[in-house]
Amino acid sequence: MRHLKLQLAMVAVTVALFALALAINHWLFARLEFAAGINWIYLPAGVRLLATLLFAEAGAVGLLLVSWPVNFLWFFPDDPERAFVGGVIASAVPYLLYLAARRVDGLHASLANLTPGRLLLLAVANAVAGPLLQHLYLASRGQAHLLPGFVAMATGDLAGTLIVLYGCRAALHAIARPR
Repeated sequence: MRHLKLQLAMVAVTVALFALALAINHWLFARLEFAAGINWIYLPAGVRLLATLLFAEAGAVGLLLVSWPVNFLWFFPDDPERAFVGGVIASAVPYLLYLAARRVDGLHASLANLTPGRLLLLAVANAVAGPLLQHLYLASRGQAHLLPGFVAMATGDLAGTLIVLYGCRAALHAIARPR
């Protein structure tokens, strides 16, 4: 029962952090929107990676639970298929990258061996893989001229991820600094 409560708490924290990042992103960077669901700076991409690194499966579940309402109600209210698939891709990619880092690169679940270089590699992989799968899906639906959207989404995901990760790093250093 204790484990279940912890997992539910991690799901709830993921949902709250993603929703907060989305609200802040909209408030600060609404003018940098390239198209619906594509921003030149996208802070929630950083929360996706952070949540899966910290919370693993619970982070992925939280991302799915928050991505579907956002996609169905905000980004793609008239396209339920795209909203559904987009939520799955947005949740699965960072979690699959986390699993790959654990299995292939030997990343510890505690993240004790997560070096700045490994973190940067994960950030870049997340910023490329998510937009790539989203745009391959759009291509499968016959949408053309996808390269500009891919470039904008990958750039925005990388920028947002780096802002979130380095923002967390700075906050942790400020908290841990001896007085």
